[in-house]
Amino acid sequence: MGVVASPALAQGVAPFAPTGDAEDALGALIALVRPDLEACNRTIVERMASPVALIPQVAAHIVAAGGKRLRPLLTLAAARMCGYQGGLRHVHLAACVEFIHTATLLHDDVVDESALRRGLASANAVFGNKASVLVGDFLFARAFELMVADGSLKVLDILARTASTIAEGEVLQLTTQNDLATTEARYLDVIRGKTATLFAAACQVGAVVADRPEAQEAALAEYGMNVGIGFQLVDDALDYAADEVKLGKTVGDDFREGKITLPVLVAYAAGDDGERRFWRRTIEQSEQNADDLVHAVELIARHQAIRATLERATRSAAEAKAKLSVFPDSPIKACLLRVADYTVNRAR
Repeated sequence: MGVVASPALAQGVAPFAPTGDAEDALGALIALVRPDLEACNRTIVERMASPVALIPQVAAHIVAAGGKRLRPLLTLAAARMCGYQGGLRHVHLAACVEFIHTATLLHDDVVDESALRRGLASANAVFGNKASVLVGDFLFARAFELMVADGSLKVLDILARTASTIAEGEVLQLTTQNDLATTEARYLDVIRGKTATLFAAACQVGAVVADRPEAQEAALAEYGMNVGIGFQLVDDALDYAADEVKLGKTVGDDFREGKITLPVLVAYAAGDDGERRFWRRTIEQSEQNADDLVHAVELIARHQAIRATLERATRSAAEAKAKLSVFPDSPIKACLLRVADYTVNRAR
C-alpha cells in the first residue's frame, strides 16, 4: 500500500531561515548540527506520510510553514554537547519532540479558535477543526512510535510524562481563563506545563542517549525548563506589543480569549479602581468593545507591564545559562548560551 505526501513534503521540510538576533544564535547552532537536523527533517517527512491523503496535507501545512525547529535543535545540540556518538537515536527523538510540539499546536489552534499560525492561515482555518484534532492525534501516535522504537524505558518515561504534563498545563490554563484572581505563581505553573516542560524534555533526552551522569541530565532539563519559561513569557508580552507579521499570529488573541498572562496581571495589580473595572469587564465578563484592545495596550504600557514581563524572561534566561556551568566549554555550549538570550532578545 503506497503512501501519499504533499508537494511540500516531497521537497522536504523547509529549514528555518533566521534573521537578526536569531541568525546570531540559531544560525550558529544550525551550522554545528546541520547533518543531524537534515536527518531529523527527513525522519519527519517519512513519518508524516500516510495512505490517507488528508493526514500529510494537514501535517505539512503546519510543519512545513517555516517553524524554528527550536525544540528538536535543543535535543540534537544537547546530545552532541554530551558527546553522543551512538547513531541516530538523537535524530529520531528530535523528530519525536517536534511531533509532540506540532500535535499540541494543532489542538491549541482549535481550542483557541486561532485564524493564524506563523503568519499563515492556521490548519483549522483551512481544513476545519475535526481534521486538525485528528491529525494532531496521528502525530502524537507517531511520536509514541518513535519513543517505543528507541527502546529506552527512561526516554519513554520522560516523554510520556511530558505529553501528559502539557495536557495538564493546557487544562490549567483553561481553568485560570477569565480569572483575575490568578496569582503569578499559578500563571507560571501554566507556562511550565504547557510550554516549558517540552523544552526541558527535549534537552534531557539528549543527555540520556549520551548516557551522561544524572547531574548533567538534570542540568540540561533545568536549562530547557528556564529557556521554555522565558520563551513563553516573551510570547505573552508580544501579544500586546508586536505587529502580526512579527508575531506570526493575530495580535490581541490572548486579550480576546480572556487569557491570564503576566502583562495583564501586572497592569491589573497596578491599576486604579477604574482600570480594574475595565479589566474585570473585558477579561472576567468577556464584554469587549471594538476599541478595548487599544485601551488594554495603553494600560499595559502605562504600568510598564511589558518591561516587567521581559525582565522576568531575562531572569529565566540567566538561570538557564547558569545551569550549563557543569559542562566544559565547547562551540555547542556557546551556542546554547546564546539561544537562551535569543528567547528574550527576539522581543526587542
